[in-house]
Amino acid sequence: MRASMHDIADEVAIRAGETSLAGVLHVPPDALGVVAFAHGSGSSRHSPRNHRVAARLREAGFGTLLFDLLTEDEESDRHNVFDVELLASRLDAAREMLATDPRARTLPVGYLGASTGAAAAIIAAAGRPRVRAVVSRGGRPDLAGAALDGDLPPTLLIVGERDEDVLSLNRHAAQRMRGTVRLEVVTGATHLFEEPGTLEQAADLAAAWFRRHVPPEGVS
Repeated sequence: MRASMHDIADEVAIRAGETSLAGVLHVPPDALGVVAFAHGSGSSRHSPRNHRVAARLREAGFGTLLFDLLTEDEESDRHNVFDVELLASRLDAAREMLATDPRARTLPVGYLGASTGAAAAIIAAAGRPRVRAVVSRGGRPDLAGAALDGDLPPTLLIVGERDEDVLSLNRHAAQRMRGTVRLEVVTGATHLFEEPGTLEQAADLAAAWFRRHVPPEGVS
């Protein structure tokens, strides 16, 4: 899939032990970093919402990696969907793949997680210097457990105003986390940010956070 002769989205395979995960890596020219997406339950690399957010991040100067954290067979077992440690190990595999890809290996990394994928992103980011920032969109950071007390990169929690239960969980998680953490509430939004303009607002918040925290100092 070619956006232009200088801007190419490639199908990639991510090795996680004996498992191969399908993904799409898109690195624009002069990228400031690469953001790997950790989708939530029932989603995949084909998620229209994630593709809309990814397009906004590329406009902001970032490469994007959208990939399936589970195979089709694994997805059929609902236990796997909520196994945040397993999902985090898949993000680790994605980060290792990026470290060997010619277009991405020199670039810092950010994670963007939704739903259970947000907990996986926090777990996978803890103690990883190359991961410079995490964004959670409608996520469940509370499921990250002990990782919330660890050495985390700057973390942004984006929640819809009308997603009341998840908003409460995010507030408690933010209070527990050390380091740089910020909670942004999108007015009028529910869990999936389906209301007009709300997903775009969440994408803009994510892009601004990554631009502030992912590039090396002095680069923007």
